Order: sequence, then structure tokens, then C-alpha cells
Amino acid sequence: MRGSGSARRLAKKRRAGRFGQRSVDRRLLRDLRLAVPGEVRSCTKRLSGGPAIVIWSGGVPDRRRMRFIHTADWQIGRPFAGIGDQDKRALVKQARLEAIKRIGAVARDVGADFVVVAGDLFDSTSADKATVSAACSAIGQMELPVIAIPGNHDHGGPGSVWEQEFFRREQEALAPKLAVLLEAAPHELDSAVVLPCPLMRRTVATDSTEWLRPPAAYSALPDDKPRIVLAHGSVQVFSGGWDDEAEDITVSNLIDLERIPEDEVDYIALGDWHGTKQVGPKAWYAGTPEPDRFAKGGDHDPGNVLIIDVSRGGVPQVKKERVGKLNWVEMSFDFAADDAINGFEELLASTIGQRAGDDLLRLSLTGSLGIEASNRLGQVLESLEARLLRVKLSDLTVVAPTDDEIHALTRGGADPVIAQVARRLVERAVGDGDEAAVARVALRELHAVWKQEGAA
Repeated sequence: MRGSGSARRLAKKRRAGRFGQRSVDRRLLRDLRLAVPGEVRSCTKRLSGGPAIVIWSGGVPDRRRMRFIHTADWQIGRPFAGIGDQDKRALVKQARLEAIKRIGAVARDVGADFVVVAGDLFDSTSADKATVSAACSAIGQMELPVIAIPGNHDHGGPGSVWEQEFFRREQEALAPKLAVLLEAAPHELDSAVVLPCPLMRRTVATDSTEWLRPPAAYSALPDDKPRIVLAHGSVQVFSGGWDDEAEDITVSNLIDLERIPEDEVDYIALGDWHGTKQVGPKAWYAGTPEPDRFAKGGDHDPGNVLIIDVSRGGVPQVKKERVGKLNWVEMSFDFAADDAINGFEELLASTIGQRAGDDLLRLSLTGSLGIEASNRLGQVLESLEARLLRVKLSDLTVVAPTDDEIHALTRGGADPVIAQVARRLVERAVGDGDEAAVARVALRELHAVWKQEGAA
């Protein structure tokens, strides 16, 4: 019986391959590659059992390397006063809360140890209770440590949201893993040290990172944990700007990156600029995770979070991950002829398609259209207003009746009263003044009445 059992065991091993063969442990390999990017070449396990064997790409791995998510400028509770429709405004505000959930999903998928928020978690220091509860609930659902500092919108200090008893209760009940750092002092985690530079006023004259300049700031820090600076402010005056939802661009809360000892820190996580941007060898703005305004030009890239792989004394590896949902679209179109309306509709189809409730459009229209084409444009704009969350329209198109349209109104068998009114409007519609503009609109309305009577 012993021989028979041995034969069965040997046959089982042979069916799996050769005796003593190792197979690739794909799940463990994936997890190791997430934990130690660029270090793991292969991972095998013995078919007969026993520990897995890991083969490293470059000898002994750097086990200090860790991963976290850098985000900023959530501005939960932003009012979006430029959106007139109350229901649509609520949808845009809700999208910012939904973005927190998507950030959590990314963090869990990539195996991040924690999430840092580089200021402006809330849009103001006086966030209402419903906003506080909704934000804490969304953060709690991340199921990861979240480390935040106050920014210029939600700065710390007496009377701030962070000092309110209601916030503290909701944080404890809904987001126990949220830590808001209100002091410029090292905050040590299991896998890293965060060096916070909180803003305690909306505008400060001094550099919030000033405390990181002297060597003494690092003397008591562990040597084996990466050091992450968390700050909110401007490192330069950026080109371009933002649209009407933004406050005026001013040079305030300046940060001098060159005075932070580069060898003492491993990554600088910045907030304030709403687009993703690298501003130093180890310094990045994450940008807002959910786009919140129309850009006026320049290099803007909102709607992302950053996945950071970092080790003590190493070069950080940064990967951008898209999490934004809403599209803030800019479009301009000039109507050189009536048939250009077809091209305009094609442009809308290629840009927005059949989406509804996901887009905000800043639209600039110029040129001239006949009465029929102008009416068709009005119908297109009516549909856009209904489908989109917002249409910020600059319509400088001029109603210029075609010869055929003028003839039909004044001499083509129209009612004598309509013909007489039409002739007077045609005379007044010449020029660029307000009276001419009113006359052109009146011609369009008169044309609509004439068509209705003809149809009847």
C-alpha cells in the first residue's frame, strides 16, 4: 500500500509538470509589483507546497518604497452661483462628493497606504452641517487614512470649520481615519513622515514651508521613512487664468521651493493650482479632482489625482490618474453662411454627442444667419440649455434675412399688413446699433408669424 501511495503522489506531480517544478504565482507577483514598482522580475511557488520564491530585478529590494495618493482642492460645498438652474447646480455640487469615492477606489486598486489632501478640502471656513456630514461620509468610505491640511479657502484658526464641535463629532463618527494637521510639526505614519504646512489664515505674508529650512527640522526624523511635504500656495505666477467661478488671481501664500533642502525631503505635495502640474524635481500640484470652472487659456489639466511611489532618498515616481467626470467645454463658431449651421451641429455632435447632464459649455457665436437659419440655431440652443448643466453663451450672431426671405415678406404674396411692417423693419435693420438689432429680431418673429399663417 505504501508503494501504491508513493506512485500516486509521483503521478500527481508528473501531471502538474516535472517533479519539483515551480509555477508563476501571478497574484503574488501582481501585489509585489504594486508594492515595490520596478523591483520584482518574477515570483514562483513550489507545486509541492512551501514558500514562494521572489526574484528581484536589482538584487536586494528597497523595502522603504511606499505608495500614496496626492490630491487637493476638493472645495466641497462650492456654490456654483453661475449655474442658474437649482437642480443642475445641485448635480454639479454632488459631483465633487462623488469624486471622493472615485479617489478612494483608485487608492484601493493601486494599493496606496494613505491619501494626502494638500488644502482646500472644503470651499470655505464656514461649511454648513450638511456639507460637513456629506464630506465626512465620503471620506470614511475610502477606508484608508486621509491626511489633510487647511488651505486658503478652509484655513484654520478660531471659528474655522476644523474648530467646530459638529465637525469633530462627524469626523469621529463617519471618518475616524481622517487627520487634519493644524500644526507645522512632523506627523509620523507607519510607512512615511508627513511634514505639514497648514494655512491658518486665508492669506499669509510668510512662507508656510519656512519651518522646513533649518537642519534641525529633520534631526529627529527616522532615516528609513520617506518624508512628504504637504503645502498649499503659489510657487509662481502661472500663465492663463480661470473663468467667472474663480476668485481674482493674486500672488499670495508664496512658497519658495528652492529653500526647502532637497536631500531632506522626498516629495512635495502641493495644492492651490487647480491643474496637474510638475513644478520641481520632487514637487507637483495634483490639481482639483473634479473640474470646476472654464479655463481662460494656458496649460490647465484638472480632473486628476497623482499616484506617488516614493522611498527615502529616492526619486519619486508619479503617475497621473483621471477621476473627473464633468466636462467643462469651450467652443467658438463663426457663421459665414446659412449652411454653416450644419457644420455647427456636426461640431456639437463630435464634442458632446448624445450626453446629457455631464457637460458645461462656454459657447461663443459670431457671424450672420438668415431668418430660417437663425430660427434653427435657436432650436439647437434650446436643446443645449435643456441637456447640459450650463450654457454660458456669448451670441453675437446677426440676423441677416436672405433676399428670398425679404421678398417673401414684402412682395411674395404676404398679407399687406405684414408686407408693410416687413418693409419698415428691413429699412431699420441696416447697421450695428441697438435699433437695428431690435429690427432684425422683429423680422425673425414676423417671419415666424407669416409661416404660421401660411401653414394655416
